[in-house]
Amino acid sequence: MDLSKGLNALDQFFTYPLFTVNQTPITLSSLAFFVVIMAIFWTVNTILRRFLNNRVLKRFNMPLSTRYTLTRIIQYVFLFVGIIIGFQVIGVDLSGLAVIFGFLSVGIGFGLQNLTSNFIAGLMLLFEQHIQVGDRITVGETEGDVTEINIRSTTIRSLNNIAIVVPNSEFISSTVTNWSHGDPKTRLEIDVGVSYNSDLETVIQCLEEAAKENPLVLRHPHPEVLHLGFGDSSWNMRLWAWVDSPQGRRRIQSEIHCAIVKKFRTHNVEIPFPQRDLHVRTPLPIPISSTGA
Repeated sequence: MDLSKGLNALDQFFTYPLFTVNQTPITLSSLAFFVVIMAIFWTVNTILRRFLNNRVLKRFNMPLSTRYTLTRIIQYVFLFVGIIIGFQVIGVDLSGLAVIFGFLSVGIGFGLQNLTSNFIAGLMLLFEQHIQVGDRITVGETEGDVTEINIRSTTIRSLNNIAIVVPNSEFISSTVTNWSHGDPKTRLEIDVGVSYNSDLETVIQCLEEAAKENPLVLRHPHPEVLHLGFGDSSWNMRLWAWVDSPQGRRRIQSEIHCAIVKKFRTHNVEIPFPQRDLHVRTPLPIPISSTGA
């Protein structure tokens, strides 16, 4: 008798309606069943995404960013189908989108505006592909490579190998510099000042050779040297050199700097430094007035 009462109480506990969705009572058992269904779909989705990315799509020689976008879209579609099936199993009618929009409106009302905007921004990033996995980008003062685009945020691996998580809405509402979008070639601009006593032709030759002798500098477009103007103590020169990728451009620029210094020393080209004249004045004597006794 006590056992039947306990089972009856347990049944009432799991079947007690917590709330109602579209005139369908939601109980603790239906919630647990929904969680189990979503866990199964999430596990199958993870296995399917890895299989497509590592086995199927790789055979088509697709770029990494394209494979990532396709697998992400498949993942979102698969999870969306899982949510629909889960609601149908527990008895919630989702024949129209009114209930889904109702959920979104309720979420926004509870302060999930940022989550919704980041989710929509993430979909825009995946479909527009202005920013892709592997791109070198600059957001604010952060520069790094995009490693992952998720529903809410995007992960950037900085130049110091630090993972920085940026909300997706930042890429929509602020200015983003994408060094890799479209044509990945990047132009290096190296400024240097040389003494007025230097031979101009020798200076131009040294700068061009410093760029051309670097194996990572492109031959087309070829390096160029510009005379920007006349400074207080130097000719202001600028060297243009192109590289095929923004990754590693700082190291290439450092190598060109070192090559310029060596060539200038070989050809006796002086890089002047600012000079200041210091004038020291002798203090004027202070008259001492004599006082009478």
